[in-house]
Amino acid sequence: MEFRNINEQIIQQYKEDETLMIRLFVQWCSNNELDPHTVYKKAYPDQMENAALQEVIESDDGFEEFHIDNETMLDVLQLFGNEDLAFVVADEMERQSRK
Repeated sequence: MEFRNINEQIIQQYKEDETLMIRLFVQWCSNNELDPHTVYKKAYPDQMENAALQEVIESDDGFEEFHIDNETMLDVLQLFGNEDLAFVVADEMERQSRK
């Protein structure tokens, strides 16, 4: 019984961390005047609509005053093994630096 509780806690913590990663991504996109859906779709063109991404966007609670720097964004995405999205984000960073 205790093992099940620990597993549930680990799963819950991962979901909370994943939600934070998505919030940071959405905020980074906002800081850089990018549409998070568009950026996400570039990384995962064959994936259906991301429900977690949509939920974070819809539940925007004034997070926009928080600035996410580029290096932090890449570190967070890589920490979660989100390499494809990190690659697209890095490409967007490069594109923005040329402006």
